[in-house]
Amino acid sequence: MIPTGSQSSQVPSGSPRSQAHEGPLAAVGPRPGALAGVGPSTGSQSSHVPSGSPRSQAHEGPLAAVGPRPGALAGVGPSTGSQSSHVPSGSPRSQAHEGPLAAVGPSTGSHDISAGMGGDATATRITPGNALRPEDIALAAQQGAAKPSEDVANYALRLGDDALILAQRLAHWISRAPELEEDVALGNISLDQLGHARSFLTYAGSAWGKTEDELAYFRREPEFCSAHLFEQPNGDFAATIARQFIVANYQFPLYRALVNSSDPMLAAIAAKAVKEVDYHRDHSTQWVLRLAGGTEESRRRMIAGLKLMWPFAGELFEDDALTARLGDAGVVPSSLKAEFDRATAEVLDEAELDVSGYPMATGGGRQGRHSEHLGFVLAEMQVLAREFPGASW
Repeated sequence: MIPTGSQSSQVPSGSPRSQAHEGPLAAVGPRPGALAGVGPSTGSQSSHVPSGSPRSQAHEGPLAAVGPRPGALAGVGPSTGSQSSHVPSGSPRSQAHEGPLAAVGPSTGSHDISAGMGGDATATRITPGNALRPEDIALAAQQGAAKPSEDVANYALRLGDDALILAQRLAHWISRAPELEEDVALGNISLDQLGHARSFLTYAGSAWGKTEDELAYFRREPEFCSAHLFEQPNGDFAATIARQFIVANYQFPLYRALVNSSDPMLAAIAAKAVKEVDYHRDHSTQWVLRLAGGTEESRRRMIAGLKLMWPFAGELFEDDALTARLGDAGVVPSSLKAEFDRATAEVLDEAELDVSGYPMATGGGRQGRHSEHLGFVLAEMQVLAREFPGASW
């Protein structure tokens, strides 16, 4: 389960690259103390964000795998109190997270869907001190302040499915990671992805009169449109890091571009998500370098992880009829490929890793054609909701 109270940071302090080979993993070489930059473990972890702070509000509340409840997706483990964040409250990187998206009337078509509020209200900062929440998105849609078109809803569904399935996968590392800090780090990344999923699914569902829970728990496997990469089994720690390295370097330019969407709600969700994914990208980079530059065994595992996950990267950048119709509301997947190639090549070159010879797997996830792995993820995630429809607590 996710530790209560405050939690440790994922990203080592100091020069990102200079710290890459530090850490106590046995396969990489021990050193005294805990994960580089977070100090020795004393039984309680340092906090990313104080409990109850504005930045922490988005993840507060129960998230236990005991079936659906209004406004929250279950399935990622219990929580008591608030979950930690990667960004200190009030820091420059945290600004886009503050402020709930209030339902204040019809959208004017600009990025500021709080037109008429006055003050410093924007799409991501309406009431200072509170975070954009899926509940606010649902309320805005219900009151007519924001309602997606059919194409925008299907696009949001894709992004939400990606994040939801990845959150489920990462949650399995809680209590199983190779060190305590990674238990917390991967749990926090899972919670971030769950938060993105809730926002995207809430917005998508508003077009069809469905809640986030209905979309998460009561669709069948062919109705999910997540890419194949997200449903791949965790494998060992290096394989999970390889998958996370690909995902973070895809999601970061995606959300950064989506901030400029002509759909104000997509822009608002992306403005919040991009700050979190920036830390996911740094975290995975640290581990790729650390594992590749550690012992022979850690390097062998990192190479094997990339060989397993890299073939599924190609599907992320495939254009289709939906992305073509979206225009300025969405992001053309192929337009992200150059930035992905540049960012990943920089890290892989430093790590002396070569992925150029890996073949690309066939896709189909966007059209509901999945590997055998997704069915097992959904069976576990949906079982209680289907066994006890309408259950709440």
